Amino acid sequence: MLVFSAISGDQFLVWGWRIPFLLSIVMIAVGLYIRLGIVETPTFRSLVAQERIERVPALEVIKRQPKQIILAAFARMAEQAPAYIYLAFVFAYGTQVLHASRNLLLTALITAGLVSLVTIPLAGHLSDRFGRKRIYLIGSVLTGVFGFIYFAMLNTAVPGWIFLGIILSFVPHDLMYGPQAALIAECFTPRLRYSGASIGYQLASVVAGGPAPLIATALLAATGSGYAIAVYIALCAIVSIVATIMMPDYTNRDISQEHV
Repeated sequence: MLVFSAISGDQFLVWGWRIPFLLSIVMIAVGLYIRLGIVETPTFRSLVAQERIERVPALEVIKRQPKQIILAAFARMAEQAPAYIYLAFVFAYGTQVLHASRNLLLTALITAGLVSLVTIPLAGHLSDRFGRKRIYLIGSVLTGVFGFIYFAMLNTAVPGWIFLGIILSFVPHDLMYGPQAALIAECFTPRLRYSGASIGYQLASVVAGGPAPLIATALLAATGSGYAIAVYIALCAIVSIVATIMMPDYTNRDISQEHV
């Protein structure tokens, strides 16, 4: 993105972004290669050996565990919505409102990604030790608070503060993203786990992630203030906090047995 931003210059929004976007198809091949090399879990292998695989697991999990699906989706509100604002909407806000350099924003996001290489697995490790829900709730609370700090840092229009604000914005997100897969998957009974986790996960992308930049744009147009968006982030955090509190915590417990 940085390379084609430099090459395309003022034409970045016309064609410059399209080439790295198309090149990202390589990630599909990388992801498929990794997935095909991953050994199935002992729990799943046991289900196969016992011939207890559901024929239509998606329908069965909707019928048997709808509450867990809804809670999983709502628990992701504070992770999904702010992430799309911090990743996508920041370009519109940064270039049009703050008049910041596009390359500054790109560089800050790349740096934030490098930081996340450490903070995401660290958050997962902490959830193994202190509990999924505890770490996830801490991340949710910090997300709700940091939205106001984030826009305060960006609104200084000082490149250094903008850069730091973008990097720090992903730390609360990573505290949720690290334990999230385990927290959600463990809510579902083994023979429905993959479908239940997938449906709950993707449902959040529909109701939280996708609309977030559009909602942020509408709020900015209506109020002219980034703090209105911070309020929206805080509301998403409240939804996540309530949903997470209602979810079971199976940290370091046997998750191979059937449960509802």
